[in-house]
Amino acid sequence: MADGGAAVEAAVAGELRLLDPGVRASPELVGALLHPEFHEFGASGRHWDRASIIAALAGVTDQEAGPIVPSGMKGVELAPGLVHLTFDTEHNGSRAHRSSLWRLTANGWLLYFHQATPYGG
Repeated sequence: MADGGAAVEAAVAGELRLLDPGVRASPELVGALLHPEFHEFGASGRHWDRASIIAALAGVTDQEAGPIVPSGMKGVELAPGLVHLTFDTEHNGSRAHRSSLWRLTANGWLLYFHQATPYGG
């Protein structure tokens, strides 16, 4: 982790929860971590909104889920209540560079934006 102290720690904790297969399988748990205006540009190139990503994750089987292994996670508080995280993941042999924006809301820290870019090495 870089700058940001408690704010970055809260965003990292939220991100790690979203990578947990048990959380990902629960629409309620995923929904509790996503901002109402959430959107994502996925590693597939698809644009996801909050409802579509919750529905897609709920449909993933245990075999497809597998562990998502993060590495190199670091973050910085860009402004009060706004944290940017960057990290890499490996999942079922696929790797991606990832970037997330977390916003502090009345309901705590919520993921506002996420982007994944596949890479080969």
